[in-house]
Amino acid sequence: MSLDQSQISLTFPDGNARSYAKGVTPAEVAADISTSLGKKAISAQVNGAHWDLQWPIEGDASIAINTMKDDAPALELIRHDLAHIMARAVQELWPEVQVTIGPVIENGWYYDFDRAEPFTPDDLGTIEKKMREIINRRDPVRTEVWPRDEAVLHYKKYHEPYKVELIESIPGDEPIRMYWHGDWMDLCRGPHLQHTGQVPGDSWKLMSVAGAYWRGDSDRPMLQRIYGVAFRSKDDLKAHLTFLEEAEKRDHRRLGREMNLFHFEDVAPGSVFWHPNGWRLFQTLIGYMRRRQEAAGYVEVNSPDIMDKALWETSGHWQNYRENMFLADTQDDREYALKPMNCPGHMMIYGQGVKSYRDLPLKIAEFGKVHRYEPSGALHGLLRVRSFTQDDAHIYCTEEQLTEECLKVNDLILSIYSDFGFDDVHVKLSTRPDNRIGSDESWDRSEDALRTALDTAGMTYSIFEGEGAFYGPKLEYVLRDAIGRDWQCGTLQVDFNLPERFNTTYVAASGERRAPVMLHRALFGSLERFTGILIENWEGKLPFWLAPRQVVVASIVSEADDYVRKVVETLRKAGLQAEADIRNEKINYKVREHSLGKVPVILACGAREVEGRTVSVRRLGEKQTSVQGLDDLVAALSVEATPPDLRP
Repeated sequence: MSLDQSQISLTFPDGNARSYAKGVTPAEVAADISTSLGKKAISAQVNGAHWDLQWPIEGDASIAINTMKDDAPALELIRHDLAHIMARAVQELWPEVQVTIGPVIENGWYYDFDRAEPFTPDDLGTIEKKMREIINRRDPVRTEVWPRDEAVLHYKKYHEPYKVELIESIPGDEPIRMYWHGDWMDLCRGPHLQHTGQVPGDSWKLMSVAGAYWRGDSDRPMLQRIYGVAFRSKDDLKAHLTFLEEAEKRDHRRLGREMNLFHFEDVAPGSVFWHPNGWRLFQTLIGYMRRRQEAAGYVEVNSPDIMDKALWETSGHWQNYRENMFLADTQDDREYALKPMNCPGHMMIYGQGVKSYRDLPLKIAEFGKVHRYEPSGALHGLLRVRSFTQDDAHIYCTEEQLTEECLKVNDLILSIYSDFGFDDVHVKLSTRPDNRIGSDESWDRSEDALRTALDTAGMTYSIFEGEGAFYGPKLEYVLRDAIGRDWQCGTLQVDFNLPERFNTTYVAASGERRAPVMLHRALFGSLERFTGILIENWEGKLPFWLAPRQVVVASIVSEADDYVRKVVETLRKAGLQAEADIRNEKINYKVREHSLGKVPVILACGAREVEGRTVSVRRLGEKQTSVQGLDDLVAALSVEATPPDLRP
């Protein structure tokens, strides 16, 4: 601690400390270290917090000066400043527009505007041009802390009700900070760059306009949200735009239409209408998982979709998860909920009859349909729904069996993901949250069990403090897809609490009754979501054994129609998904259509093929065709159609 109350001690990353006058700013500290650092500085880390160069430091602290070479703070500042510069540009172009809020998000920023007329793509170009003018002006950025009442009066005077509401929602112990970019001002907690010219001129782009309710409330005004992306260099921007193009090609919603797999309707938001092709794919996934689970010693059950409020009170969901549940009242004044999870139903099944230590581990699995409320704006095809199927299972075991069972689940998950082409898997360990049930002792045992299993398996993992479920810590398995995106899928959770809440026991070897340990486990997670991930990972070109339409046999001339039917019959007898296309259309038209539908194999049959009992084979994505004997082709395709778990 500093002895002189007018002085403070600042400690630098190398461990050295210097004394400064209380109220010194990071800008002054940087300039004191060296003239060049003073010019390069953009912000600071003060006691680990991101700090504006203009903010005074009032007490002893650790400090590190940031420059444009520091990726994370530099990107945050660039994106945050661009949000302000965009809002300023909009108001310079259309002074009547009201600005609301503009945060930094992944890869960029957005800002919400209240404007009577909708923004158009041409408007985005106009805004970009104005933003570049503002950047080139190199206007200084300065900040002040205002009294709360003064800030409210200012925004009321200029008819900015959204800003007034924001100020009123800021906690009383937080400062009301104003930022000026040139002569344009905005309410903002900061930090920011020191002048507009510090923003790179060619590494950002405005992307799109979307509707957004004020503060996410559908009862509030609909605003217009402009999105932008920003990076430190032009090459980084180009790489990101290329990535977005690739992601757009893989969008499962578009591919789902082209492959005729599913659709959505307003009558059931967030619920899937599966078409025959999509349902076949869905059932192929369930069939695969059912075989893997049976081989691993699981028994399959089914629990009710709707259950009484009392069950969810016992489980703790009513107190901790009710805002995400669909509720129902009946004429006999009972309250029910559509199940958001399968675990309480499995507790009911386990509780039937007396269980002995000899019965454990008991592994109960279910392909259970669950229902969870998601805001309408968050729904996103198969990837974010309100009604979905979990490949859920619960393992009841003794504490002595716990580590071994965790290891078995870990091995099963990694093996399954490998079968679907996902070998780059990262594990997250999420620990106890603030709103949790159970004792600290049970949480210690749960977290230690997961750590021990991961360490025993030699897995690398990241720890996410406070992100566990309310009833237990969890492992999350994150897959990396073909274009480098991460998807969280499988989970494993250790739970000492739920068995105690349901008074669930087993008879130990000593004859005493003990509560089992409960493992919550999902492998795909949501089958709907995993289906969407698969479609995007493979760009619709699913492995042959997964493809819902495996072979189309198309006639070149009408004289080959009967032969086409025989080829289809032969393929179907071999267990393959085959269909005939004997429409009076040219073969090139048929090939294009079925290629768009991502059919892996298209067989063409004309007079030559009929005579030789052959087929002309075209593989999806290949320009060349080959002529093969029918029997040889059927044998080869039968091998390809064998799921990985059934191959020798």
